[in-house]
Amino acid sequence: MKITEAKVIITSPGRNFVSLKIYTDEGLYGVGDATLNGRELSVASYLKDHIVPMLAGRDPHQIEDIWQFLYRGAYWRKGPVTMTAISAVDMALWDIKAKAANMPLYQLLGGKSRSGVMVYGHANGDSIEETVDEVGKFLNDGYLAVRAQTGIPGLKSTYGVSKDKMFYEPADSDLPSENEWSTTKYLDSIPKLFDTLRNTYGNEPHLLHDVHHRLTPIEAARLGKDLESFRMFWLEDAVPAENQAGFRTIRQNTVTPLAVGEIFNTIWDCKELLEEQLIDYIRTSVVHAGGITHLRRIADFASLFHVRTGCHGATDLSPICMGAALHFDLWVPNFGIQEYMRHSEETNAVFPHSYSFKNGYLYPGETAGHGVDIDEKIAAKYPYKRCYLPVNRLEDGTMWNW
Repeated sequence: MKITEAKVIITSPGRNFVSLKIYTDEGLYGVGDATLNGRELSVASYLKDHIVPMLAGRDPHQIEDIWQFLYRGAYWRKGPVTMTAISAVDMALWDIKAKAANMPLYQLLGGKSRSGVMVYGHANGDSIEETVDEVGKFLNDGYLAVRAQTGIPGLKSTYGVSKDKMFYEPADSDLPSENEWSTTKYLDSIPKLFDTLRNTYGNEPHLLHDVHHRLTPIEAARLGKDLESFRMFWLEDAVPAENQAGFRTIRQNTVTPLAVGEIFNTIWDCKELLEEQLIDYIRTSVVHAGGITHLRRIADFASLFHVRTGCHGATDLSPICMGAALHFDLWVPNFGIQEYMRHSEETNAVFPHSYSFKNGYLYPGETAGHGVDIDEKIAAKYPYKRCYLPVNRLEDGTMWNW
């Protein structure tokens, strides 16, 4: 079997997605996700101009060799653009290999380690009261785990809070809009939210919270300590992780479980965090960390240090990525949880898929491959539309972390 061609497909059914479709001389094809939120066209160009020309004539079964060729063969390696492009190729090749074997992808990875993949939903509201109500709706829908975000009194807008409670999409403007941030107001409000949630729903539901890199290590340590009595499933992205050592301060001062990694691209981004057991969950995704091939290495390394997976799964990852992630989740021995933000009806029409949700779990299905395709005719109805994530400023106007 040989690769004959590869095609980059850009579509925007409510938000922008970049997909890669690899064809073979035996009629099989595979699809991969190449979406990098707010920088989509950079990956599309990297694929079209630099990777696609090198794929024709290669054996699609040689997944490891192709991965090493694209990674080691580039002098300027790593980084979000390069690794997202490699991820798309990797996903598509695993899709082809599983289709050739006439098996669902998880079987080629080693089979099931569990019967289903526990997921968490996203509840948000302008106030604590509204957020508590929204959490209840997710619990009524069968979710066992819910991430809770609330508006902060005194701030005009808050990350994680939207008008659309099910299909939350933070990219909201042709050019970046600006949010306002106050650490003091935030730290005063969030413990009150989780105190109310536990008093309302008890200790059984898994509760999660995303800080989104807004705190310093000592501030994050204080928040973690304030949340300890509420038995959090995890506190996510408490600080920027370019300086991995920053997590030492947090770890030394709180037993609240810590999660980070959705913007990581390689195992090197989390090496220190894992070796020193500074986190409990690694959140790297299939699409931004080198595909299934590299994510398996990260997960295996993490398992040596009692760290479990919690893969990123927001709406800026297409159903192709979700499908591939679910096969990975079903296999990976040190699985923790999978983020699950539902896509819109328009997106689901563009990307027909075999995975399904029931009673708090996702199931990847038994379709050969990773179980997700792209309908190019429907995709063509939604041309690219530039859209950015908001930027963040402190109350005095200082730029801050998104």
